[in-house]
Amino acid sequence: MRRPQALPNQPGPPFNAPAARRLRAALGMGPEHVAHDMRASYGLPYVSPDLVVAWERGALTPTSPELTALAGVLWCSPGELIGQPRTLREHRIARGLAPEDVARTVGLELLAYMRMEETDDWRGTDRQSSALAGLLDLSLPDFVTVTGRNPKLAGLLRGAVTTRWQAYVRPVGKMVHLDRRLLEDTLQELHQDYQGRMVATLSWGGGGEGSGASGLDFLDRILDHFWIRVSDRSPDGV
Repeated sequence: MRRPQALPNQPGPPFNAPAARRLRAALGMGPEHVAHDMRASYGLPYVSPDLVVAWERGALTPTSPELTALAGVLWCSPGELIGQPRTLREHRIARGLAPEDVARTVGLELLAYMRMEETDDWRGTDRQSSALAGLLDLSLPDFVTVTGRNPKLAGLLRGAVTTRWQAYVRPVGKMVHLDRRLLEDTLQELHQDYQGRMVATLSWGGGGEGSGASGLDFLDRILDHFWIRVSDRSPDGV
């Protein structure tokens, strides 16, 4: 029996193939045992040993129902089989929650929540956002990512390091809700780092093939630089 095609708007979550292989081996199971249990206990009649092997080799990625069933067979949580979650949907699956659970907890109609999840466009209120972060155990960087705020935050940070950082403390603070002193120190440090790179570029004569490459790379990775510095300065991390 052929494997059903995944719906276009329902891609599988990022899959941790080495973890699946390691968990299976720890249980003393072969791919044929995993396939049999997924067929018998989870109603997936098309799962074969070859399909299990393909998942473990990274040649194919299990769909959400397949991953949930595989976790059940391997006696683990779905989160243990998921790579680093990137989207709201992937974080939900990693926590083993149904869409109904999230919608009810944060106070949204199910269809409204599903639209936000499918379009990666979070539109919840501050209260709903706080409830979402708590339910999915999101770090601050993860929360900013899954709510679609990364592009705007990156734009603000680029403005802060290329112009007057003081003018960006308030707008950045509205997005990330960090302690003001922590935020000021972080933006000032980023500004000094970027400006130092540009001064060094000028001192090298400028105009060469690699002129400004360091500064451009810094701007491209501004979010990474921001969160690393925030984590370094925060006693509890982010």
